[in-house]
Amino acid sequence: MSTIKKIEELAEEKMLHALTYLGESLSHIRAGKANVHILDGIKVDYYGSKMPLSGVATIATPDAKTITILAWEKSMIKTIEKAIQDSDVGITPENNGEIIRLGIPPLTEERRKQLVKQSRAEAESAKVGVRNARRDANESIKKAVKEGVSEDEGKETEGAIQKLHDKYLKKIDETLAAKEKEIMTV
Repeated sequence: MSTIKKIEELAEEKMLHALTYLGESLSHIRAGKANVHILDGIKVDYYGSKMPLSGVATIATPDAKTITILAWEKSMIKTIEKAIQDSDVGITPENNGEIIRLGIPPLTEERRKQLVKQSRAEAESAKVGVRNARRDANESIKKAVKEGVSEDEGKETEGAIQKLHDKYLKKIDETLAAKEKEIMTV
């Protein structure tokens, strides 16, 4: 019994992880309004080591079209500016010597469609993760049945895992739909 319960719990944990990863991935996709998460992947050279941008500066969104970056040390401003320019963010920083501003340009229709396509790819990747969790769980259940767990219990757990699978796929679709709406809203 405990083996079967562990299999079900592990499957749900993997499915939740896939959904959480999707949420993080989608937060990095720009949707036309200022979002500090688009800068999460940027690393800055800080005294010989690579630090995340948020580790050397304060990042804020004073309005829907602007991100401001206030370096903790004035000497870091040029380094931060270069790191942003070298990244794949696609926004040119404006530096006034004290603060760096990123003006978020409005997205073109073509760019919106590219971002939706990118979001769908991320969602499909999350769905694959959920399906893999279901497959692994079902294989573990079959193994447990061979090792002495009753077939009825195995079938019952397979049904429960299928319900979990369907629930998480629905959540992924809902998350994707919300992101698509956010991207396509002008």
